[in-house]
Amino acid sequence: MGNEACDLDSTVSALALAYFLAKVRLARWLGDKWWLGGRLTECHPPPPQTSPAPKATFIPVLNIPRADFALRTETTFLLREQGIPAASLIFRDEIDLGGLHRAGLLSLTLVDHHVLPGADAALEEAVVEVLDHRPLERDRAPGCQVTAEPVGSCATLVTERIAQGPPGVLDRPTAALLHGTILLDCVNLSPAAGKVTPRDVACVSLLEARFPELPARNAIFEALQAAKFDVSGLTTEQMLRKDLKVLSGDELLLAVSAIYVDLETFLRRPGLLQDLDAFCQAQGYAGLVAMMISFNEHNEPSRQLAVYSRRETLRSAVCQALEEATTPSLHLQPLPSPWSCVGAYAQGNALASRKKVLPVLRAALGGPGAAGGPEEEVVLPPTPMNSLVEECPLAQAVPPLCPQDVLERVSRIAAGQPPGSPK
Repeated sequence: MGNEACDLDSTVSALALAYFLAKVRLARWLGDKWWLGGRLTECHPPPPQTSPAPKATFIPVLNIPRADFALRTETTFLLREQGIPAASLIFRDEIDLGGLHRAGLLSLTLVDHHVLPGADAALEEAVVEVLDHRPLERDRAPGCQVTAEPVGSCATLVTERIAQGPPGVLDRPTAALLHGTILLDCVNLSPAAGKVTPRDVACVSLLEARFPELPARNAIFEALQAAKFDVSGLTTEQMLRKDLKVLSGDELLLAVSAIYVDLETFLRRPGLLQDLDAFCQAQGYAGLVAMMISFNEHNEPSRQLAVYSRRETLRSAVCQALEEATTPSLHLQPLPSPWSCVGAYAQGNALASRKKVLPVLRAALGGPGAAGGPEEEVVLPPTPMNSLVEECPLAQAVPPLCPQDVLERVSRIAAGQPPGSPK
């Protein structure tokens, strides 16, 4: 299971590692033989020992509700490209991890994170392995196998693990998932971005050597970047939730959303004011700052801001703080707005990202989230029932799965049968 952001790295790391462990289990069950090209082949070297029991079923869990999957546009794009249907995925709201743990049936491997949130504290004792590319914040129990390496992508660590395993595990779809994920995480292996390491480069080269037909690096990186910022199929509510942080002030909450369109396009959305009203009222937000970012044909960023609130005093205070900010200065220029409750600006300082603007907003709010206090409070709002794109296949109701359903689904996937096929 990956982290709660469930970005492409978390998703692919969970899928690829579970697939690998399931294949290793099959190799052990076959007596150190491996099924290659329709025939049994001796496995040299024998499969490595893994922490869970040999008879375990390996289940990749995407750590979000299914209803939120449509917001991960780069992930839905890459899985769709590799022919992996959403119906074959298992989401956090479809499996009772707490119930499995209480029944003594759960061994949990964490990928792309190593600390469970407080709500999952009861699952800590079930953690048997960690693969993460962040510095460790805490020690794990002695029996837990920990791999924490400073690489650009957790998918790099999964690729290294698979490369050390039995031959034949790595197929083209898995390689394509890992290849695209590392490239996106490491900004197409650009040293200037400061994320890539020699191990990331080595894994990309290994995948390309084994599967020369993989797409060119530039092509897949640009396609994933475009998909990541593609909000054309999302509702206004989904656009606001896609990349959302929430600040707390004096008995109020302020939403801060990154929006990947230009301000003019955003303000022209049909029913926008009603959507802003409904979004804030549903989640209890007193106001909203929408930070627009778009790119020209030279991939140069352009930033704009919209400040919405029905509370005139709050809206004025936030606008004044942004206009007068000096660390950093945003170089704001007022823009026409169709509504008095929405302030609009062009942001001349395109280097001032949301991370740099958040302290300005915290100071404007005062209270617990003010400057000098703790880091911004991130509130993950519940997903409304109507949040999926209309006509999207994911909009079909999916009942919660009992453990038997999960095991049967995973068995069918491992056997190469599509979900729902007859036995």
